Amino acid sequence: MAVSTMDSESARTPQPQAALTIGGPSLLPADALSGTAGTQGKHYVCGSIAAFSNILVTFPIQKVLFRQQLHGVLATEAVRQLQRDGLRNLYRGLLPPLLQKSTTVAIMFGLYEDFSRVLLDQAGGSGVPDLVTRSFAAALAGTAEAILTPFERVQTLLQDHRHHGRFNNTVHTFRTLLTEYGVRECYRGLVPILLRNGPSNVFFFGLRGPIKEQLPEVTSRAGHMVNDFVCGGLLGAALGIMFYPLNVVKSRAQSQVGGDFQPCRKVLLTVWRERGGSLAMLFRGAHLNYHRSLLSWGIINATYELLLKLM
Repeated sequence: MAVSTMDSESARTPQPQAALTIGGPSLLPADALSGTAGTQGKHYVCGSIAAFSNILVTFPIQKVLFRQQLHGVLATEAVRQLQRDGLRNLYRGLLPPLLQKSTTVAIMFGLYEDFSRVLLDQAGGSGVPDLVTRSFAAALAGTAEAILTPFERVQTLLQDHRHHGRFNNTVHTFRTLLTEYGVRECYRGLVPILLRNGPSNVFFFGLRGPIKEQLPEVTSRAGHMVNDFVCGGLLGAALGIMFYPLNVVKSRAQSQVGGDFQPCRKVLLTVWRERGGSLAMLFRGAHLNYHRSLLSWGIINATYELLLKLM
């Protein structure tokens, strides 16, 4: 499949023709690296700025959603909890998602481009479809994002009102986890994150090009921004619903401090029983997640594509 069906603006970045070095000190020859470093580096920068902008706008919505995922309460009750916590605590826990999302989205877009470039070069002439190669690159990029799981871990603890008296801020939470429990505790909830990141990246990068092609043709910058917002928003919302149970499992697992690490399946069954075996209860908060994802990924995709054009 042509590259344009996998991506939008990013798909039009020229790809280097140099082959991989076998047994050498780097994957790409020095001349290829020098010729593409500046061009490829912009994908990391654009992704990071896009995510930063999104987090500042949507963080309060994320806190309401988190309370619903963790406690299975209605949106109105989650809002009341935040009101009781006070305005001072509304942006409590902002730093971890700000650092985590800015970095993971940079990795998501940047590594996807880098992995695609290297894998396409390696697979050249092998007959492997571009779709397969780029899907593998997307999965690799999503898996690499999971290295930043500790940020999601700390965000969960700071947003859970049950831990307000124990953890003061981001630095204090990291220090407490590391000194009292060790590095492993920081990666609690890693499995659902891995199960979520890889497949969702494959769908996102695989479908955003074809979806945009189905939207009305535009010529103005504003028109392209609207199309990119719609494309990213629809994909983000759909994937948010698809992988919602994994986020519920992640939130439940990461709200625990110390003790045994429960298998993903066991955590899901525990939540399922606590919520009366109701699918509606398991997906409580999914409607808010849909709207938040629609807004979040619309902002990220539109901002990313705009910055790519400007740079």
